[in-house]
Amino acid sequence: MTQKFKVFISGQKYFGQEILSLCIHKGYEVVGVCCPLDDKYIGRLAKLHNIPILPAGMLTYDTMPTGVDLGITVHSFDYIGKRTRYKTRLGWIGYHPSLLPRHRGRSAIEWAIRMRDIVAGGSVYWLNAGIDRGDILCQDWCWIPPKLYAKPPKEATKELWQKELLPMGVRLMDKALTEVANGIYTKIPQRKDVDTFEPSTEVKDIYKPDLLMLPE
Repeated sequence: MTQKFKVFISGQKYFGQEILSLCIHKGYEVVGVCCPLDDKYIGRLAKLHNIPILPAGMLTYDTMPTGVDLGITVHSFDYIGKRTRYKTRLGWIGYHPSLLPRHRGRSAIEWAIRMRDIVAGGSVYWLNAGIDRGDILCQDWCWIPPKLYAKPPKEATKELWQKELLPMGVRLMDKALTEVANGIYTKIPQRKDVDTFEPSTEVKDIYKPDLLMLPE
């Protein structure tokens, strides 16, 4: 690359920090970060490197910097609108902790455990107008240890995330960023015959998988 690859990151927490650290280590130019102002992870690291911070919830076409090659979401709850996605040269990618198209939605890991899935996984995908519906860039998988089924779902979710899916996310993002920065744009459409979407488990009375697994 004759010029530095320019990225913008929207995210939060430890995973956001790890991806920001990865981008810095790879020599990319991080032109900005969108995160909560009180974030002690990605926000703190951005401040240490004098990277401009946009408060979470404020990301729009008008507030998005110009000249960005790629947008990245990591634990981001900011909706990336169409104009904002298209403002970057290549689009936006994100990491979802499931084997997309299975378990779209915010509580993907918990649903995998509640439904007694044998395996879980992670997917880096290209953002589009749908929820976790964009083309797949790369994926990986892991076993779900049977012992997790006996634990409270949220405790099991935390353990699987920390031990397997968070490190997997960093590895997959590393692979994806390396490919995209070097002109390799893998885009595999998600299968429509095996897709599922489940709502956030923070909402009461929502455990109805028979209704949630209907085709589009």
